[in-house]
Order: sequence, then structure tokens, then C-alpha cells
Amino acid sequence: MKQNPSRLKYKKNHKPSSSNLYLSEQKNFNSTKGNLILKSLENGKLTYNQIEACRKTIRRILKKQGVVYLRVFTNVSITKKPVASRMGKGKGSHYTWICLIRKGQVICEVICYISKTLNLGLKALKSASSKLPFKTNIFFNYY
Repeated sequence: MKQNPSRLKYKKNHKPSSSNLYLSEQKNFNSTKGNLILKSLENGKLTYNQIEACRKTIRRILKKQGVVYLRVFTNVSITKKPVASRMGKGKGSHYTWICLIRKGQVICEVICYISKTLNLGLKALKSASSKLPFKTNIFFNYY
């Protein structure tokens, strides 16, 4: 999975505030493909390592009996200045990439083809939700 965007309009972002998380924009709030959906119940921030840990645990449990779709991507850069540097001299260098998660946003979806696999998918999403830093819920999507 790709860690950061390849092209950006600006190299460094403003530090994300909590007011960014309360926007009313309805993006990634509905399921598109999967039977099982992992939704956030709180606002928060996800790093690349947390998303990758979530994906790996789902793949480890499902093996080849299901498909995983991640609906989040790390697109906000966080900068940090060195510890012993003096004040001034511009903004610090890139430290990590994060993704802002809003309440009710879909984090990942799992497609299970057989009813036996549905239980495996449920187990996979439960273990993946323990890797995330905020409360999540699992929903069934019926077509």
C-alpha cells in the first residue's frame, strides 16, 4: 500500500485542528462494495502504521477467502523540528503522514462470498478494530 501521495499542491500542510474533524462533508460515509463494514464512532487521526497493521490483521485471518478494501489514505503531512534546534529558521521537515477520520466514516470494507467466510470476516474486523486508536463498529451491508 502506498504510504503518501505522489503529488501535492503544497509540500507542507497546516497542523490539523479538531475543527477540521467536524466538517459536514459527506465523503466515504456509505458502503460501496463490501458485505462487512468497519465504521468509526469517534473523530480521530490515523497514521500509516495503524492502517497497515489493520490491513495485515484482516489479510492474516481471511487469507484468500475474502477481499479487503481500504477507504482511507494518509494525505496530511505532519512536520517536526529537531529536538535541539533553536527557534526560527522555518518549518520543520516531514515527520509522518496521517489521515483525518470523521465520526461515521467507513475505514475498510470486506467482501465475503460464502456464509462461512462471513464469520471469518467478522472475526477479522474485530481484531482489526483493536489496532485502531478510537472506537469503531462493524456493520452488515445487505444489498
